[in-house]
Amino acid sequence: MPPSSDAIAPSRPWVIAHRGASALRPEHTLAAYALAIEHGADAIEPDLVMTRDGVLVARHENALSDSTDVAARPGFASRRTRKQVDGAWVEDWFTEDFTLAELKTLRAIERLPALRSTEWDGRFDVPTFDEIIALAAAESAKRGRDIGLVPEIKHPTYFAGLGLAMEQPLLDVLAAHDYTRRAPVVIQSFETANLHRLRAKLPRGGNVRLLQLIGAPDAAPFDTVHAGAPRTYLQLLTEGLGDIATYADAIGPHYRLLQITPREDGIGYRSALVDAAHAEGLQVIAYTFRPENVFIESGFRSEGEVPARDEEGSARELRAYASAGVDAVFVDDPAAARKAIPRIK
Repeated sequence: MPPSSDAIAPSRPWVIAHRGASALRPEHTLAAYALAIEHGADAIEPDLVMTRDGVLVARHENALSDSTDVAARPGFASRRTRKQVDGAWVEDWFTEDFTLAELKTLRAIERLPALRSTEWDGRFDVPTFDEIIALAAAESAKRGRDIGLVPEIKHPTYFAGLGLAMEQPLLDVLAAHDYTRRAPVVIQSFETANLHRLRAKLPRGGNVRLLQLIGAPDAAPFDTVHAGAPRTYLQLLTEGLGDIATYADAIGPHYRLLQITPREDGIGYRSALVDAAHAEGLQVIAYTFRPENVFIESGFRSEGEVPARDEEGSARELRAYASAGVDAVFVDDPAAARKAIPRIK
């Protein structure tokens, strides 16, 4: 996990591979995670959802059509259905309607085919959380360095309502592996109630920390909406940092919410939110830095005609936010990020 805020150089945040090396391989595949580790990521991030038979697998959402070839499988055509997930209606195929054995027959595809190569489509299956831990453990032994795991619990209230709550199964998997009983682990969620429950089971000082993800300012964690007492993410940031510090170890906002401004001495940038979070003892783990122009803030993009991938502009952006004191960053391309932010020796 990232060192404590007072022990880390502001320009050297922890680099977390967002869904693996997702700019280069289909996201949430063992190939994407392995490449991220090869390219120097300090940690890998699996988003976790549940199968019908209660197995934790890595997908960004429980809907499958954007990241697998399920739509091209006639045998599963009847599984397409319409569900309300976190208050929004979605028509798709869903992980909770598949057993692990059925899910393993699907193959991953590129989620952003207009921006990223599709040459790897159809080659990789959907990994279980156990398989991802085994990969991290093997790579850690091979490379002589700890590789962190940053799992996100997706749609926790929704899955709990199906009788497929993920929190205890996640803890059980972590406890079942020697590696995750000692290696750095950061459990993240956009909801709040499940992090409160996890804090009661995970006293501070161990190898597992908790990260409160921050969504759009005018949105609210779905558990608070479901409970009839919505509290927006903006309220969490402006009124509730002290409350977050009672149950979480870090906040995870989109990096643009940090609203960096140049320092008065002209060296780097600062962020009032980073400073406020650190004052409450919270680390700041910002998401998500990507190498394509469409995602880069205009002020950091390269000038003139540049290709869709703008590694120089992405590096400028990443270094700027790193200078504001963030403790860790989620990135889609760990190799490019590692050039911008060399690893702490």
